[in-house]
Amino acid sequence: MRVIAGEFKSRRLLAPEGDQTRPTPDRLKESLFSALGDRVEGCTFLDAYAGSGAVGIEALSRGASRAIFVEKHPKALDALRKNLASLELIARAVVIAGSVSKALRTQLADIVFLDPPYDRPNEYTTALEAVSDCRLLLVQHSIRQSLPEVCGELSRVRQMRQGDNVVSFYE
Repeated sequence: MRVIAGEFKSRRLLAPEGDQTRPTPDRLKESLFSALGDRVEGCTFLDAYAGSGAVGIEALSRGASRAIFVEKHPKALDALRKNLASLELIARAVVIAGSVSKALRTQLADIVFLDPPYDRPNEYTTALEAVSDCRLLLVQHSIRQSLPEVCGELSRVRQMRQGDNVVSFYE
């Protein structure tokens, strides 16, 4: 796992030990950020179910001014904190160890990226209901997982498919 582009291009990231997390594939991450283009520049990016923090770190590498990482698994939190420290990103990052739904209700961000465990469809419902005001909501899910067309005041405007993964864009 590595940073694809930007300030930290090609830097390797630690992955948490065990099977508690499912890292976003580099190819999907590259396609996602290519689609986002300069929308990331200067934004606050929230990476929910962050795991190692690879998606939020990619946002920081590509010019996000700040990233909020939400994760509850101890091994993932350890890898996330080590990745932020090794890239000297602590000052531009907030790490929340705990509930994604609570963080989504209290943290404001321009772009929110949700990547709940594929085997827990109820997590999608809970997280989507908790999303507060944002300009763009990105939800990574299995191709077998169906998501609603509308989430609060946001409507799905695009889906990006790659292998078994889909990222739904809501604006």
